[in-house]
Amino acid sequence: MNFAFSEEQEFLRETARRFLDDKCPTATVRELMASETGFDGGIWADMADMGWLGLAIPESYGGAGFSFLETTVLLEEMGRTLLPAPFLSTVILGANAVLLAGSEEQKRAVLPSVSEGTLRLGLAVTEPAGRWDEAGIEMLAVPDGDGFRLSGMKSFVIDGHTADMLVVAARTDQGVTLFLVDAGLDGIDRKVVDSMDQTRKLAEINFTDVTAPAAAVLGSVGGGWETLEEVYRIAAVALAVESVGGAQKVLDMAVEYAKVRIQFGRPIGSFQAIKHKCADMLVGVESAKSAAYYAAWAVSEDNDELPIVAPLAKSYCTEKYFSAAAENIQIHGGIGFTWEHDAHLYLKRSKSSELLFGDPSYHRVLLADQIGI
Repeated sequence: MNFAFSEEQEFLRETARRFLDDKCPTATVRELMASETGFDGGIWADMADMGWLGLAIPESYGGAGFSFLETTVLLEEMGRTLLPAPFLSTVILGANAVLLAGSEEQKRAVLPSVSEGTLRLGLAVTEPAGRWDEAGIEMLAVPDGDGFRLSGMKSFVIDGHTADMLVVAARTDQGVTLFLVDAGLDGIDRKVVDSMDQTRKLAEINFTDVTAPAAAVLGSVGGGWETLEEVYRIAAVALAVESVGGAQKVLDMAVEYAKVRIQFGRPIGSFQAIKHKCADMLVGVESAKSAAYYAAWAVSEDNDELPIVAPLAKSYCTEKYFSAAAENIQIHGGIGFTWEHDAHLYLKRSKSSELLFGDPSYHRVLLADQIGI
C-alpha cells in the first residue's frame, strides 16, 4: 500500500503552507486569540475562495468532490500554524453530520453555503458533565405539535459562539435525535467560556424551549447516535492529522534552537541528552504520521477498519503531540516557559487536542471494544 501523497496533493500542501505562513503567522494567531470571535473573516473568505471549505463536499452540493485525503493535507498544515478558524466545527463536524444524515433538501440548503463560506456550523452534543458517549446526552426534546421543543445546556461547543447553524443532539422517547437549528433563534443563549487553548474557542449554549419543527430533524428520530459515532470517528482522525502537523512544527522548533543555542562554548544540540530528546521526538512524530495517514485513508475509502483505526490514531497522535510539545519547552529551557515564546501555544493546543472528543484512555476503551478485548 502506497502512503505517499500524489503530486497534486503535494502542490496543495505547498499552496496551503504559503498561504498560512503569509496570512496566519503567530502574531496574527495571538491577536485572534484575544478577539471576541477568535477568527479572521477575511482569511475565512479567502479559504472559501480557494475551495478549501468545500474540498470534500460532493460537487452535487456545491463542493469540489475531492476525498478526505485532500482535506488531510490542509488539516496538517493548519495544525502546523495553529490556524484559529471554525474549520473543524464547520467542515469536519457540521458538514459531515449533514452529509451523513441530512435529507436532500437539508443538504442542498446547507452544504453549498458552507462551501461558499457564508454559513458556519457547530455541533452541540457535549453537556456540563463532559461526557462524549451516548449516555452523556441528557438534553430533552419534548414533542410539540408536529415538532419538538429543546431545553437544556450544551458545553464545550467548538466555535459555537459564532456558528450560524447548530447540529444539536437531544434525547427523545425514541433515543438520541439530531436537530438542525438556526443559532439565532429565540431561547438560545451563547457565551464563550475560558479554556486552556484560546486558539480554539469553546462556547456554552443554553436552550430554553427552542422550537424545532419536524423539518429540523436531521436523519431519523432516535437515530442520531449512529450518525454521531461516525462523525466523531472522522473528527478523531482529523484531530490526529492536525496533531501531527503541530508535532512536526515543535520538532522543527526544537532542532533549530538546539543548533543555535550555545552553552559551554558549543551548540546544545551537540550534547547527548539533547540529541536523544530530539531523536525520541522524531520517532514519535514519524510513527504518529503513519497512524494518522492510515486512518485518513480509511476515512477516504469508507473502510471497515475505521472504527478501529480512528480511536487508535486519535489516542496515539495526540499523546505524541503533547509529548513533543513538552520536550520542545524543555529543550528551550527558561525562555520556553515565557508568554512571549510560541512554545506554550503549541503545548496548550496539544493538551486540548488530547482531551477533545475524549481523552486517550477513553479512545483506548473504544479500541478495545472494537477488537473484542
